[in-house]
Amino acid sequence: MELKLRGKIALVTGSTSGIGEAIAKTLAEEGVSVVVHGRRIAEADRVVDEIIKAGGEAARAIGDLATDDGADQVAAAALKAFGGVDILVNNAGAYPATGWFKESADDWNDVFNINVTSMVRMINRLVPLMQERKWGRVIAIASGVGTKPQAGMPAYCATKVANINLAVSLAMALTDSGVTSNAVSPGIILTQGVDDMFDKMGIENNLEVRAKMAAEFAPNPLGRAGLPQEIADAVVFLASSRADYITGQNLRVDGGYVPTVN
Repeated sequence: MELKLRGKIALVTGSTSGIGEAIAKTLAEEGVSVVVHGRRIAEADRVVDEIIKAGGEAARAIGDLATDDGADQVAAAALKAFGGVDILVNNAGAYPATGWFKESADDWNDVFNINVTSMVRMINRLVPLMQERKWGRVIAIASGVGTKPQAGMPAYCATKVANINLAVSLAMALTDSGVTSNAVSPGIILTQGVDDMFDKMGIENNLEVRAKMAAEFAPNPLGRAGLPQEIADAVVFLASSRADYITGQNLRVDGGYVPTVN
């Protein structure tokens, strides 16, 4: 299927590893010029170089989205790189899992700033420009725990439901603008962070074994964890013109982790 993405420009926040990296590379494969964002120059350059070597177009934007100054730097770099931003994928965030009674109110505020307010910063800086151009895509990476929370990561779960609410509210504000807003909610995904945890636990370094083991933390009907590429494929579809009639939605890509129809 031709996704009609060639010539578009995307900024993927938090794209120096894991899900964000997979999204950036998959967009590039579809002919999108991609701005890779992170806080570590070496890692951003690695992803940019790999995209370019594969025949794509990429540039980097470095900055901490938890601050206004950092968001200004990232937005300016993204707009300068290719002359605009058509697709904003808000993926950057933190994943604290210390549990109830161990996270202070300040900890909650910090996580909210990183996982939610950072998205607002980028939306405020880039979406008005999409409205002027009469076309755009905003995609928030949320999580299945936004709908089905877990006890061990209360602050994180709260921010993920906020991401979903944010995406739907934004869609309502973008009526008749040509810009859509959606959320994608992954289940447990076999990222480098999960692999590092399994290394410490001494679990066999085998994709099938680890995918099944990861699913024990978040059981689902498929009986395995997802892969970053599976999230990237869903995001790229929503970013495309094939998804013109989809907005204000939360697309769960979680192997059935959330067992509801809503």
